[in-house]
Amino acid sequence: MTVSLIGDGIFLIALAWQVYELSDSATALSLVGLAMTIPTVVFLLIGGVVSDRFDRRRVLIAADVVRGLAVAAMGLLSLNHQIELWHIMVLAAFYGGGTAFFGPAFDAIVPDLVATDLLHQANSVDQFVRPAAWRLLGPAIGGLLVTWSVGGAFLIDAATFAVSIGAILAMHPHPLEPQENPVGVSALADMREGFRFVRQRVWLWGTLVAAAFAYLLFIGPQEVLLPLLVKHELGGSAAYLGAILAMGGLGAIGAALIVGHRGAPRRFMTFMYMAWTCSTLAVAGYGLAHAPWQAMLACFLFNGLETAGTIVWATTKQRLVPRHLLGRVSSLDWFVSIGLLPLSFALTAPVAALIGARATLIGAGVLGAVVTLSFLFLPGMREIERTDDAAQVEQGSPGSEPFVLPHPADTAR
Repeated sequence: MTVSLIGDGIFLIALAWQVYELSDSATALSLVGLAMTIPTVVFLLIGGVVSDRFDRRRVLIAADVVRGLAVAAMGLLSLNHQIELWHIMVLAAFYGGGTAFFGPAFDAIVPDLVATDLLHQANSVDQFVRPAAWRLLGPAIGGLLVTWSVGGAFLIDAATFAVSIGAILAMHPHPLEPQENPVGVSALADMREGFRFVRQRVWLWGTLVAAAFAYLLFIGPQEVLLPLLVKHELGGSAAYLGAILAMGGLGAIGAALIVGHRGAPRRFMTFMYMAWTCSTLAVAGYGLAHAPWQAMLACFLFNGLETAGTIVWATTKQRLVPRHLLGRVSSLDWFVSIGLLPLSFALTAPVAALIGARATLIGAGVLGAVVTLSFLFLPGMREIERTDDAAQVEQGSPGSEPFVLPHPADTAR
């Protein structure tokens, strides 16, 4: 994953720069974002069922093959000067479809590989490697590679998927207990079981819905308008964009080291929501930035705070959700959280055209922070901090069925 994520960081820079070379408008990158996220949303629930029914390693490998081939095709078309916007959109759709299967399987395989009492440390390692590779080394290398060749940058990213596949083949996860994977149950019944589990727990469904609305507000503006702002106002080079994203990687690495060393906080839901609220507010810093170092500071704060909350969230899910349900719960996590992303990308360009890119970024950060914080006060959201489940999270006791809250009715974040 380290090597593959370096490639993903290169891909972030190469994709944005290739799109803006073909069509220097926010609408173009918004369309690519739509093309990538719609297949992810459509196939996520199926991806969760597949990851619970089949060998998760094979699911990861198949997803990597699809995504690697899509990126390689972009690279070849770019090198031959034949690439067009519709090529990128079609290939981005395949990439997004592969992600729908990779994400839930990756989340669910961690407890198959790691002892329960080491999950917090394992997630800290993951959140250390992820920003170091994806947000620090990858963008920094990508910024330099793009100045040499955008197509070459795509091909280097494609090659990293082969390394990922080799590492997955070397894994030896503990198999699920036979009774946990019943035969003859339909895929629809599996989906319903996962949905029922989430619906009965306010800490799960509430966090998923909170993420959905927060992402609607800030993901599209951040992904589309930051490269545009860099290109036209903050220096105008891919290297600057790479440096800004790399600074975010440093923030995430620092957060992973601190949270991994200190362990899960006792008031873990409160900690998560406060960290995510502040991180979302940092998005407004992009709109306020008038120099590259200011955008770097905003990126540092955003990624550091986001990572701190994500480590605690991942550990909470992995310890309180039974292993045989974790793939479906993770797919629901992704599905609800990113379900409104196509709308976020679709709205970004027209809103920016109406009020300006800077105002859009500022509004996205402020409104997203308000929405995130408000969900912390849902009735029952923090009840889990005071139940026996909290002790399970802190002590790592395995095998217990999570407490069902009496409320009627989360890469969540």
